[in-house]
Amino acid sequence: MSSAKLRISLGHASDKGVKADNEDFHGALMPEEPQLTYKGIAVAIADGMSSSDAGKQASHCCVVGFLEDYYSTPDSWSVIHAGQKILSATNSWLYSQGQARYASARGLVSTLSICVFKSTTAHVFHIGDSRIYRLRKGNLEQITRDHRVWVSQEKSYLNRAMGIEPRLDADYQALPLEKGDLFLMTTDGVHDFINEKALKRLLQESTDLTLTAEKIVRMAADNKSDDNLTCQLVRIEELPPAKEDEILRRHTNLPFPPPLKPGMVLDGYRIEEELHASKRTQIYRAFDMKTGTQAVLKTPSILYDDDTHYIEHFLHEEWAGKRIHNDNVLKTLGNDREKSGIYYVTEFLEGPTLRQWMDANPKADIKETRKILEQIAKGLRAFHRMEMLHQDLKPENIMFAKNGTVKIIDFGSVKIAGIKEMTPQEHIDHTEVLGTLNYTAPEYHLGQRGSIKSDLYSLGVIAYEMLNGALPFGPDMPERPNQSSLAKLKYVPSIYHNIMVPAWIDGALKKATAINPHLRYDDLSEFLFDLSLPNPKFLRPEERLPLMQRNPTGFWKGLSALLLFTNLALLYLLMG
Repeated sequence: MSSAKLRISLGHASDKGVKADNEDFHGALMPEEPQLTYKGIAVAIADGMSSSDAGKQASHCCVVGFLEDYYSTPDSWSVIHAGQKILSATNSWLYSQGQARYASARGLVSTLSICVFKSTTAHVFHIGDSRIYRLRKGNLEQITRDHRVWVSQEKSYLNRAMGIEPRLDADYQALPLEKGDLFLMTTDGVHDFINEKALKRLLQESTDLTLTAEKIVRMAADNKSDDNLTCQLVRIEELPPAKEDEILRRHTNLPFPPPLKPGMVLDGYRIEEELHASKRTQIYRAFDMKTGTQAVLKTPSILYDDDTHYIEHFLHEEWAGKRIHNDNVLKTLGNDREKSGIYYVTEFLEGPTLRQWMDANPKADIKETRKILEQIAKGLRAFHRMEMLHQDLKPENIMFAKNGTVKIIDFGSVKIAGIKEMTPQEHIDHTEVLGTLNYTAPEYHLGQRGSIKSDLYSLGVIAYEMLNGALPFGPDMPERPNQSSLAKLKYVPSIYHNIMVPAWIDGALKKATAINPHLRYDDLSEFLFDLSLPNPKFLRPEERLPLMQRNPTGFWKGLSALLLFTNLALLYLLMG
């Protein structure tokens, strides 16, 4: 197995030129493992707008802020999600400070161009007229576009920059990397005064990147540059393996534990009993001899000890579990001892699964069902905040703790955006469906990408089953659903199973379980809200009519009673 890691060479040069002060800023951060694998290497360049009140402070804030904040975001976040969050927050701060300090939209304004090199991909964020070029196999290409409007041949202005407007509109693109790629990052004081032919010649002659950056800056100055001059060069020296399972396995060469029997001890865990066994995993209740507490051990099946795809998913479980800290998600325990095999440890839950609870409480009370669903939704939100999708939510994967708390368990199918982007698209099997047939969102069966709406669909199916003791599309879900068979499915209204379910709750269930994800709720909170308060869209026609039209007799009876009460009250006052 290859042990290659992402490795770059870096060179840079910056000069104030003819200006009194240098308002450009640049920087790079090359972390150690594990952040090198999970976050990558970040390189940035910024040019403070010379006509702004504090361009130097703005460019410094943009570069330093991104390099510091990016590595503070969760490992599970994708680069685009982390980058957009940071840039949006930085832009808001620059704009608000510009207004507060200088009462101007041009108080703290800067361009910003960023490259995040992660695994085998370059993630590029760009706003303004700084530039990023790539030299590959003798071809020099500008990969950013200038956000500049030319009023005349001599006059132009920036129409997009950091801090110039309250809302940010930055460009983003992801580019596959090749060993030997050379990235050039410049401010306009450089590229406005050197043509691409001269730049290409200097880059092709490059051996020492810092020396080359200095030559480029010096050439621009010799060509009468009237601005600050900054140049930063990055060469890709080595790339890691493209497949994510190799990246994950790099951290462990441990063997699979053998089948465990009661009384056996593994790394200080004494096996008490086997709780569950399948072809893929074994789950044991164990006594932690170090802490004196009960725990659960999950081990992979030795049948798959040479299946890297299987090992990848098993390692995902522990990786995901350790990064989610929420009362409604099963707690994965940290490693406080050296492992002798591949397994992981979780808290022990004594309560039943939701499936067992549903068997004991068929067609459950609406209020009690709602309380359980709210807890499940809180657990799902914990996944979604970390940019993870559970993908296999079902009653068997939800358990009750001893105190009644509801917890989501089993992370074997979790999709982690930050890890998934390490795998090139051509290596991803979009046809693999990891969930369980009746609870898996239809889009997965069609080979489409999942989203928050996919987990919401599963929650909707569970809610329907808890209230109705049946599935929303009946027992006829095809074994291998396709576009044609899914189009034939018909939602079965709750009234056919449980007349106690109001029409407005059934309307919410129907929307949550829509075959087309575009017709579902956009957010879990919307679904829960409609389960708590009647949405007028879901009321029956007769429920929307005024009382006088729905029930004339009742209306007049009520009005007569009200008039009688009023007359009695007046009579009482007169007699008084």
